[in-house]
Amino acid sequence: MQANGLQIIGENFNATRRVKATSPRIIEEDGRAALKYIGLDGQEAYLDVTSVYPEDKSQRRKTQITHIAQAMRIKDMEYLNWIVMAQARAGATIIDVCIDEIAIDPAERHDWMKWIIPLVQQMTDLPLAIDSSDPQTIEAGLSVYDRDHSRPAINSVNLEEGRGDLIPMAAKHNALLFANASGRESMPNNAEERVENLNQIMAMMDAENIPVTDRYLDPLAFPVGAGGDFAKHYLDAVAMIRKEYPEVHIFGGHSNTSFGLPQRKVINEAFCILSVIAGCDTLMIDPVLNSPEVFNRFHLANEALMGRDEMCMNYITAHR
Repeated sequence: MQANGLQIIGENFNATRRVKATSPRIIEEDGRAALKYIGLDGQEAYLDVTSVYPEDKSQRRKTQITHIAQAMRIKDMEYLNWIVMAQARAGATIIDVCIDEIAIDPAERHDWMKWIIPLVQQMTDLPLAIDSSDPQTIEAGLSVYDRDHSRPAINSVNLEEGRGDLIPMAAKHNALLFANASGRESMPNNAEERVENLNQIMAMMDAENIPVTDRYLDPLAFPVGAGGDFAKHYLDAVAMIRKEYPEVHIFGGHSNTSFGLPQRKVINEAFCILSVIAGCDTLMIDPVLNSPEVFNRFHLANEALMGRDEMCMNYITAHR
């Protein structure tokens, strides 16, 4: 179901992703440890985590295993392919790739990015969002990106020092450009500050002639468990941005909202639907946990009911 449906940015290929060392998915046998998962063929498969699994049992309660970083280090292609393709099969339209956790040294991180981008492009033809806190790591990924497969995306520019360099970089590489509402010195405190920060970035993108339809604006979603107004600030900002910029894409790290809460899937689903109502046309989620099909169906029905789908043609086409 893609007839003018939502864009879905799969967030799972991120080297910060962790699993507790005490998880029942960790299997110990013959002095080795492995993380169990269900592969693309429906069969049990295992990622070897022995090298990062504490031998001292007392240390396991406080240890979290960065499983994607581990798969990269030991070159477990089956696990990495599973991370990518499980998202693609679930309905992702863009795959975010963030490997910052793999290395502290910038040069080493650049090498890892140059290694992983061609590898992921062999797994899928979906566009990849090259995601890093370091603009040079992003440029390293762009330098090896095969545009015969897809256009790259950059994640992401903001007002912080040095991040503005990503705008001419996007123009140079003909990349889609993600922008978030972080300020020069601090995070925004309300909807108005989010919009003001993004207005400044929009002007910067205008100066580099970035096409409006290549821009993805992220007003920043914060954990609602840390602040009762955080979700409302985000949703109000989305509505304000959609009114001011009807042609841009609007998204957010929607899974962030549920961080620290039980039954995260429930919060994520409610927040994504509210985001679509407010004006988001793109969601950044774990598409395996929260099915994009649910949100696409809602989006198409909402567009038809609100009179934005002439003669309900997109809705009809999607359901044929």
